[in-house]
Amino acid sequence: MNAPLPPGVLTDQAELARRLARETEGEVLFDIASRGRYATDASIYQAMPIGVFVPKTQRDVAIALQLAREMGAPLLPRGGGTSQCGQTTGAALVIDFSKHLRKLLSLDIDARRTQVEPGMVLDHLNAQLKPHGLWYPVDVSTSAQATLGGMAGNNSCGSRSIAYGNMVHNVAGIEAWLADGSELAFGPLATLGPKERAIADFVRGLAETLAPEIDANWPTVMRRVAGYNLDIFRPRSERPYTADGSVNLAHLLVGAEGTLALTKSLTLQLSALPRAKVLGVVNFASFHTAMDSAQHIVKLGPTAVELVDRTMIELSRTNPAFRPVIEAALIAVGGKSPEAILLVEFSGDDRSALLKQLQALVELMGDLGLPGSVVEMPDEGPQKALWEVRKAGLNIMMSLKGDGKPVSFIEDCAVPLVHLAEYTDALTEVFRRHGTRGTWYAHASVGTLHVRPILDMRRDGAMRMRAIAEEAAALVRKYKGAYSGEHGDGLCRGEWIGWQFGARIDDAFRAIKQELDPANLFNPGKIVDPPKMDDPRLFRFPPTYRTIPLRPVLDWSAWDVQNDPATETTTAPGSGGDPTGGLAKAVEMCNNNGHCRKFDAGTMCPSYRVTRDEQHLTRGRANTLRLALSGQLGGESLDGEAVKAALDLCVGCKGCKRDCPTGVDMSRMKIEATAAYKARHGHTLRDRVIAHLPRYARWASRVPGLLNLRNRVPALAELSERWLGLAAARSLPRWRRDNLRRSAPSYHLASAAEVIAADKAVVLWVDTFNGAFETENARDAVRVLQAAGYAVHVPGLSGEPLCCGRTYLATGMADEAKAQAGALVAALRPFAERGIAVVGLEPSCLLTLRDEALAMGLGEAAPIVAAQALTFEEFLAREARAGRFAPSLSPANRPMRVHGHCHQKAFGVMQPVLEVLRLIPGAKPELIESSCCGMAGSFGYEAEHHAVSMQMAELSLLPAVRAAGDAWIVADGASCRHQIADGTGRESLHVARVLAAHLV
Repeated sequence: MNAPLPPGVLTDQAELARRLARETEGEVLFDIASRGRYATDASIYQAMPIGVFVPKTQRDVAIALQLAREMGAPLLPRGGGTSQCGQTTGAALVIDFSKHLRKLLSLDIDARRTQVEPGMVLDHLNAQLKPHGLWYPVDVSTSAQATLGGMAGNNSCGSRSIAYGNMVHNVAGIEAWLADGSELAFGPLATLGPKERAIADFVRGLAETLAPEIDANWPTVMRRVAGYNLDIFRPRSERPYTADGSVNLAHLLVGAEGTLALTKSLTLQLSALPRAKVLGVVNFASFHTAMDSAQHIVKLGPTAVELVDRTMIELSRTNPAFRPVIEAALIAVGGKSPEAILLVEFSGDDRSALLKQLQALVELMGDLGLPGSVVEMPDEGPQKALWEVRKAGLNIMMSLKGDGKPVSFIEDCAVPLVHLAEYTDALTEVFRRHGTRGTWYAHASVGTLHVRPILDMRRDGAMRMRAIAEEAAALVRKYKGAYSGEHGDGLCRGEWIGWQFGARIDDAFRAIKQELDPANLFNPGKIVDPPKMDDPRLFRFPPTYRTIPLRPVLDWSAWDVQNDPATETTTAPGSGGDPTGGLAKAVEMCNNNGHCRKFDAGTMCPSYRVTRDEQHLTRGRANTLRLALSGQLGGESLDGEAVKAALDLCVGCKGCKRDCPTGVDMSRMKIEATAAYKARHGHTLRDRVIAHLPRYARWASRVPGLLNLRNRVPALAELSERWLGLAAARSLPRWRRDNLRRSAPSYHLASAAEVIAADKAVVLWVDTFNGAFETENARDAVRVLQAAGYAVHVPGLSGEPLCCGRTYLATGMADEAKAQAGALVAALRPFAERGIAVVGLEPSCLLTLRDEALAMGLGEAAPIVAAQALTFEEFLAREARAGRFAPSLSPANRPMRVHGHCHQKAFGVMQPVLEVLRLIPGAKPELIESSCCGMAGSFGYEAEHHAVSMQMAELSLLPAVRAAGDAWIVADGASCRHQIADGTGRESLHVARVLAAHLV
């Protein structure tokens, strides 16, 4: 299922790896798992590379190029790996520029120019430009992941290209290596050296010779990114490449997909950052009307007109992060949800003028017979949130469960706006004839719509893909459009270059490739002499794709389904025929778009933020699991070393469950992998000490002084590291005798019968950590609840303690976890059945009832309890909104800085924390923008993970705590509080303690 090596390609991988390791400072990754992680991008294709090289310096790149040339190994440059047409897959030596070669080399504010290394990410550049009032305006939806080098390779466009143009319009120069190792500076003709000028003369000669063919066959739409930019010498785009009409040779490399040269640096033309933006969201009852309206809307001068179709609207509603945002933009049309919305943005420096443009949009829609169809968003916050949903559009589309997925191959065809409605209607009919439908979104402003028909590539998808492509091509020709309008050619559109331009221009492209890369060293098989788009050897999921049978420890049947693209129905859970019970299908939800490579606000992915290694990325882990489950790791399966290594730094933060638009829950997947590995290799003493903590905690609390010696005697700490693998540099939680079990009588807790009979009742489940180590949290929670008049019952104070099973899950003891969780659910069920809230203090423990406990096979009791399970703050916020919780609280006398536990963020329960703290008169709690604290249960205590744990904390959390002055530091997670104490010496408090401190 991987493409074979092209004829003449190096087969002595070992020698290449040895020389790279010996002669460079870079990382040399030639093992099958590493290669497999780089075998795919965001396309439907997969091709195993010869090896992967991660250079640390520009010198490393030059040496790798020299070695590849000497040994006959093709090179494939790669940035974020977000290409959607297969540009960054191939049987070559992949060079990953994104980890180290990402510096801003120079910035000329007056000239509005910057020089950057190709691995710099767009959002990271714009963050450095913002203080100067500048930005790089090619704002692709993958701006948090896409590198500038990759964007130049694809001639990326972005949502606002109607105002700012494509990548080619904003690149001023490129320094690059040719295949012979020479370094050239591509730029304006007047600045070229002898070798560069010879290239320019060669290309000019081709353009002059082929002038009739260029005039006849070259698409005139701005969104034409196919082939090479031969037309720099005979411009055909509706937007000139340069403002003065001059020729810039750098534009020959833009859109060349790494096939002509290897980029060393890029000089970019910047734009002034608009001071204001307003947004109008136009709701349509029909898709056709939306498309027909675009040609009229663009006359108002918007900076963007973006489409979101009904499918994307409905899928957005299923994502907890996106649901409230998308619903705020909708207006019921005829009592129904709209079939499509257009996001119409106006930006500039004069806010009052922009508001007039927004009103003009409202008036225009009234003139077009659609009064009341516009949701006005003049404020930045709602705009930003909605743009984030739009930017996640591709991944949202891919969140469809089942083997049928929206497939990218005709998604970027561009047609003139006047024909847009006709084109979309005709293409919709093509889909219907082939038994499918399309998902639509993107750039209505420039006639480029990302349309993906839903196909099952494991069955008859390739055949339908070919037929649909041929009919779509005929439509593009009919409406005088461009077949490649944004995401380039790659593997899925390369074969259509000749169709678009004709044989003579295609031969000219081949001549350009021969002139600059005569040995076909750079990214072979792209643009020139590409393979067929439906070659089954190139597919990630070819008809021969199979997964290995296994029995998962958790229930994944919700993913084991099939979908019907024509009727939009999904079969019942467990009916999809997956021999892994749905686990493989859940893993395969990762579409490789790389949304997890982000560094902005959010949780995902803390370990990648530290290491920047593909292996420790949610995408990299999902790829490793997919390869293992499909037998592509050289015999290793889920219980193998490659999977263990990939998941080693996964801290189970659940960030991907929320932040990944396709909902890849790597935390739950790690449970499966850990259980499989431990079943084969056995459990360590440390595993047992951690797993059985809930069982021995009450006995250990009888001798706290003895056990706490470990924290005071360095020799004992060293022994604990040697024997148990618990880091000597890390303090352990302090055991105590005065736990809630012993002091319960003084708190007048309600019995089970009393709480069931009470008017205001709550069940406070005290987990092991708050019960054994931080009893004051539980005591203060009881005080706060009783002060507000609640009867409080704490189950499990006598007999066996009630545990959610997390410590067992973390160590791969699934059966023990199910037993513990089952006992907890059974104990809580009588209260939940009566509608009494079950409240927890530790977020990870309480939220287990709403997550893993539902996948343990615990029967009907689990969802009953889950429905009543609330975090402490969720319960108080709910009760306060209903007027039932109004304790007397003294005014706040200090600021409050709040760190959210990862699971609170993942389950969207941070807002109640802030709501509850604001009940304190004068309190103005502020969130610390942080990812995972780095402790993550036992992770931060483990000797081999201590350093990484601290690095995670130092990314943002610990510096923010140190800078907080005398503010209250609020953190609900036991691990978070421990990390803050170890890293800063500051005490942080649970919300229950903060509220109790303000009780009057």
